[in-house]
Amino acid sequence: MSINTVTGPVNAENLGFTLIHEHLAAGMPGWELDPNDINRKDEIAGAVVKLKEIKELGVKSFVDPCPMELGRDPEFAAECADRSGIQIIIATGLYNEALGIPHHFRMMNVDALAEIYTRELTEGIGKTGIKAGIIKVATGGIPGMTVSSDSISKAEMHTLRAAARAQKKTGAPILCHNSEVEPYGRQVLDVMAEEGVDFNKVLIGHACGVGDLRYYFDILDRGAWLGFDRFGIETIASDKLRLAGLIGLLAVGYDRIMLSHDAVHCLRGGAGGGFGAMLKGNPNWNYAHICRNILPQMRAAGVPEEKIRILTTNNPSSYFKN
Repeated sequence: MSINTVTGPVNAENLGFTLIHEHLAAGMPGWELDPNDINRKDEIAGAVVKLKEIKELGVKSFVDPCPMELGRDPEFAAECADRSGIQIIIATGLYNEALGIPHHFRMMNVDALAEIYTRELTEGIGKTGIKAGIIKVATGGIPGMTVSSDSISKAEMHTLRAAARAQKKTGAPILCHNSEVEPYGRQVLDVMAEEGVDFNKVLIGHACGVGDLRYYFDILDRGAWLGFDRFGIETIASDKLRLAGLIGLLAVGYDRIMLSHDAVHCLRGGAGGGFGAMLKGNPNWNYAHICRNILPQMRAAGVPEEKIRILTTNNPSSYFKN
């Protein structure tokens, strides 16, 4: 299957080693009203340095599932990809109710929202001509930032169904932001089942901080993917916890897992609001941490190279294929 990257289509077989969930530039809704913003030229140059570093470490592709309302910037991503040689895939879709989903979109019906997603996947984002290659959804809040909820909200359910319908029209996979303290992965899959989505096209992200093997088994046994994609964010969960879950799953035969950091190169709108605090206290929260530190620990624990290749290369390819 041909996949949309910001510099053009590629075949799924040519993705290579893929970081499945990272961010170049991001900002909380309202960042665009802050008179203090990034120096775009400097931040692109800095991002290119980081992307070239991971390219030298063997990374070939980089998925940035920044949703529409959190500072997504297709042209920023395209320049970074062109200058670094890394294949970058960006997203259509919206974030969670706690921090996103502007009311303009909440008032749309599901099919109208699905049509916007479909257009961004097939025609391009705005006037850029750059096409999204993945669909982002989100449920629950952000640990330490938002008040806990007790279920998927009505607005989030709306975006889940829109994503499902766009997926069926385009074949693009769905990636779900999943709160570690309010993990709704099971419920997300229930919605996808109602909409007739193939679970091979659904990744439940941020699962690595949940630390619940029953939760992992329930998702994996239904044929969906797990994202162990927040390595380096020690303020949410330790890498020891993430590695224990990952190595344990591999030991009992589960390997439908993909790896990443959810790292952010730069935050829009001055200091990025309260989200800027996430950058403090997490010295390993960067694009190179898995290659430099996590994979060596996995090898030392006895994880064979074949399994590492499955997690980093084979699985992303299978996820994006029809």
